[in-house]
Amino acid sequence: MAAKTYTEQLESVQAAIEAIECGSQSYTIQTAAGTRTVQRAQLNTLYARETRLRPLAARETSTRSRIRYGVPQQ
Repeated sequence: MAAKTYTEQLESVQAAIEAIECGSQSYTIQTAAGTRTVQRAQLNTLYARETRLRPLAARETSTRSRIRYGVPQQ
């Protein structure tokens, strides 16, 4: 399995945030074998991850090159 890009990771985090904000912080699944409760990550953790991923995703999608010490860098 290939690693996700920062942009893909940011989209996943934002989808998780949206799901929680729409009321699905936790949910219960009932099966023949019993009941399971699933809880999503905490919002403050997701917000912190989103804050960290935003500049990384922006840099990843940036098309301009920077020149640093005379050497072009992507």
